[in-house]
Amino acid sequence: MPPVFHMIPGAPDPVAPFSHAVETDGWVFLTGQMPFSGTTLDSAYPEGIEAQTHQVMKNLATVLEGCGLTLAHVVSVRVFLLHFDADYDAMNRVYASYFPAGRRPARTCVGVSGLAKGARIEIDMVARRD
Repeated sequence: MPPVFHMIPGAPDPVAPFSHAVETDGWVFLTGQMPFSGTTLDSAYPEGIEAQTHQVMKNLATVLEGCGLTLAHVVSVRVFLLHFDADYDAMNRVYASYFPAGRRPARTCVGVSGLAKGARIEIDMVARRD
């Protein structure tokens, strides 16, 4: 079965030439989401890392829902932080609220020198269909 390239209505417009998610053999790879509060690239980002983390998770949940999935299907996450030392603890508090203890995806978190459109955070995910 060939890959399925998902573009999800209601998810933020891509900042570059990519699909919101690509699915193959039950695996769904979600492109990193930015903290856009709307669907257009000129939508404002919320202030602060906590609000930006919530918004990114909301945007990822929209993509998952558009693929017929939920956060419960997520098996791996990568978090990219612009201000790693300043934002790591606060981001973790928000992030942890989306996954129950004992059922959290594998995760990598790295500090980066820049993110698209001046975001403080970007998160991508891999999910697995039942």
